[in-house]
Parts: sequence; structure tokens; C-alpha cells
Amino acid sequence: MRPRVPALVAVLALTVSGCASLTTSATEVGEVRMRDDRSVRDGGILTVALKSDPDKLDPSLGSTLVGRTVFASMCQKLYDTDAKNRIKPQLAAGMPEVSDDGRTVVIPVRRGVRFSDGTTMDADAVRTSLLRHRDLPASARASELKPVKSVDTLSGNRVRLRLKEPYEPLLGALADRSGMVMSPRALKKYGEDFAAHPSCVGPFRFAERVTGDRIVLEKDPHYYGADDVHLDKVVYRTIIDGNVRLANLRSGDAQVSDQTAPLEVQSALTDDKLQLFNSPTLGYQGLTVNIGNSRGLGKPPGKVDSALARDKRIREAFALSLDRKLINEIVFQGMYDTACGPVAPSSEFGSKVRCPGRDLKRAKQLLREAGAKGRVPVELTISNTVEDMRLGQVVQAMAKDAGFDVRLRPTEFTTLLEHADKGDFEAVSVGWSGRLDPAGNVDAFAGTLGSENRSGLSDKGIDRLIEDGRRTAAPEKRKKIYRDLTGAINDEYGLIYLYRQRNYVVTTKEVAGLRVYGDGLVRVENAGYTGGQDGKKASAR
Repeated sequence: MRPRVPALVAVLALTVSGCASLTTSATEVGEVRMRDDRSVRDGGILTVALKSDPDKLDPSLGSTLVGRTVFASMCQKLYDTDAKNRIKPQLAAGMPEVSDDGRTVVIPVRRGVRFSDGTTMDADAVRTSLLRHRDLPASARASELKPVKSVDTLSGNRVRLRLKEPYEPLLGALADRSGMVMSPRALKKYGEDFAAHPSCVGPFRFAERVTGDRIVLEKDPHYYGADDVHLDKVVYRTIIDGNVRLANLRSGDAQVSDQTAPLEVQSALTDDKLQLFNSPTLGYQGLTVNIGNSRGLGKPPGKVDSALARDKRIREAFALSLDRKLINEIVFQGMYDTACGPVAPSSEFGSKVRCPGRDLKRAKQLLREAGAKGRVPVELTISNTVEDMRLGQVVQAMAKDAGFDVRLRPTEFTTLLEHADKGDFEAVSVGWSGRLDPAGNVDAFAGTLGSENRSGLSDKGIDRLIEDGRRTAAPEKRKKIYRDLTGAINDEYGLIYLYRQRNYVVTTKEVAGLRVYGDGLVRVENAGYTGGQDGKKASAR
């Protein structure tokens, strides 16, 4: 592991006004600007409308993008990324010192920092969180920290990690949830119920949650940078309908709309009272097919009784029935990018992979070879948002042409993840927001017993390549490894990559100081109002 990150080309565009056609490209939405530095006044409440309800507010267990957006305001990490996707210290006092051929990593811990419960953050607290991320049953961070053999504290408020082997993805993991530090006192006091009483270090602290409706954070007076925090509160409201999110911005009931869908983006571009941020994504969206998840995440793969699980030829036929370009045009107005692999082409380790086109003739032939009789039944679990329902209906129609009978199972997103984790699905529409290091997009999802491996995929060749990717430092060699990994994963058809979103965030014009980087998170630490509106209407709900 070295203190370096992939050279991602990140573009953040801010559109002040204008009208866009249905063929407007993502890079044509306006003036390219990385940040909004207008001066803001102190006070006010900012309401952020989220596409779905966040899952558990526990950094060890969380696995949703909307959850990461909330964490960005209340749970800081050892390291963070900047506007150019470079890794920088956050709760660490400096970049790590690496020795012993990459097997020993020493991290200096920032001094003078307190958790939201008033207790001191120090090297012991960092050690407690790292071990919890690694060892907690059902931890979604376990795969990321599996190579960590031991964690010790050293003099000078430092933490030493001893690794089983050189591990290139470590720094990237510590710049995400694996690097979030939780209050040891809160962990001890609340135990398994920590998610209902989260305590970390951040500009805001947890105040209230009404599941399915809102999460309320208030300014944390213990925060080391409290003097630069302008807002009194941030309210995250769950509004799954994109049209309703946009309507809330126009009425003043909300000031920020996260993960805005292309149709709503087109509408926002015509409104001179709104502004649009857009950034490319490091992640992907697609379909996960259950081929071995019979006992739940973290359990050895077993037999799954479905046509897709029984025969790889049927999975391949299903994949060949889909037209990625047409899906992008019909569902997303051509404003996303097609995808057929886990690593973004803009990443230093990404490769431009030619996505296979739709091939109904080959799909039907594969079904005949597999002995399929009549239409092959498939249950597709999808989120119950308007956009995801459109995606499901398009997949349903396309697959029908090849000989599949797709039944849609609309499900609230957090519940969808719970079903997927348990293995209660045949195929599910789910994606990943992406990480700077490609291992963050691959290892947990495709490695045997990976903490996010909902498909139950288990392949010795894939596991060997994953290990090679972790150990290899040379960029060109790593790039080839991840190119080979992409081919090996695609050949199993347990993960069918379809498209890459762009991160569209719409705000009212009075909001300033907002940050939206390549990781897609909405950063509100320095956000506030330029004057006039202060969110009071939203807070009165």
C-alpha cells in the first residue's frame, strides 16, 4: 500500500440556468466548476431530499450510498478525498508510514478531537473501531480489512497495523467507512443498538431518526472545526419519487435533491431558481443473480433452486437479451453511460471494455442447449422508485423477446437489501457507488465469502486474481489483473453490469458552500445560505 490513488478525471459541472433537450449529454450541462465558494451566513436548517431511506447508521454495517451521504456529515474517517480525488488526512494527522515491504503501516492520529458524546478521540479509539470493522459479525467492512493481522497503539498517539501481506487497497478503504472512528463509550453503552445512537466525529451529531421519513442532525459543539460550520441543523428526508423531491425544492420544503434522475434534471435545467451539480461516478449499476447465496452473506455457497442458478447458459441468455444502449436511452434519456465491468474506465486501473450487444438468436440457442421448455421464469427484485420501476419494465420486455417470463417484485430499498443479504431473491437490481481503488468495487462482491457477495459467487480463479490485485503495486500490472478479473466475473454471469450513473444533485440558488466530488457524496460541512431562505419552512414539518 502506498499513499497514492488512481488518476481519476473528475468533472463537476454547475448549471445556473438553461434548457436541455432529451439528448443533452452529462458534460454539456453548464460551466465546469469544482466548488461553490460564495460566502454564507451562519444559521438555518438545510433539508436534503434522499432517493431512498438509509440503512443502519452504523459504519461497520452500512452498505448504501444514501447512508454514506449521512455519514459524511457526522462520521469522519482517518482519510478523505478532495475535489481531484486525491486522498488526504482527515482524522489522521498525516499520511501513513509504510515499512516491512508493505506489511507494516503506522498512522498518526489527530490530536485535540472529541466525539459527539464529548469523549476524546485517540489512538485507542481508532484501534477499537478498526477491530470492530474487521471482526463484528455481519460487518460489511470485513472483506476490506481481512488482510489486517493486528492493530496496536504506539507512543505519540499512533496506530500500527500489521498486515498478512502487502495490501494496496488499504488506504482507499480507510478513506471510506472502514476508516470511520466511533466513540468507544457509545459502542460499549449501546452495543448492538449503536445504529440508533451513533456517536462519531463530525460537523453534525445525531439528534433524531424516524425510519422511512427523516434523519435529523444538529451542529456538534465538540467538533474541532465547529467555527467553520454555518448551519444549525441538517435534515435528511426520504422522498423516493424524483418529481416530488423536485417539487419540494420549488416549494421551499427542501433545498437539496440528491441522486436526481435524468427526467428531473431536464426539468431543473429550465428553472432559474435551481442549480445543478453533476459529477462522474466510480461505481456501477446492474443485476445481481443469485447463484449460490442459499444461507445468507458470509456463509459458504450452496444450492439455489432457480433456472438462473442451475445453468450458466441460462444466465448468459438472460444477459444477451438486454440492450445496454437502449436501456440508457429509454430509462435514462441517454444521460448515463453503459457499463459491462466493475471498474470505471476513467480510473487509472480501468479498461475500455466493449460491451456485448443484444443477441436474441444466441440467447434462444443457449436456452435450447440448456433444455429450457417454455418461457423461463425469473423473479426480479427492484426498488420501488419510479426510475427503477421503469428499468424493471424495460428488462422485463427485453427478456421476454428471448424466451423469459420476468415477474417484477417492487420492494422498498432497505428491505430489498435485507432480502438480498439473506439470499431471498433470484435476481435483484442493485449497484455500487464505487471506490477510488478498484479492489473496493470487486473484492467484497466477487470474492468467495465476500462481505457484499450477494450472488454467492465462488470461483478459485477469481479469488486468485483478487489476491494478486491486493498484493501488486505496479499500476500497469494491476490494470491487467483487473482487466482479467472483469472477464472472469463476466463469464460467470452472477453480476450483470448495465450502466454507470452520473451523480446529479439539484439545489436551490440560496444554498452555497456545498461540495459534490467524484464519490457522489453531498458534503454540507461548509454549506449554508447566502441570504433570504434559511430552511425554516422545512423545519416546521
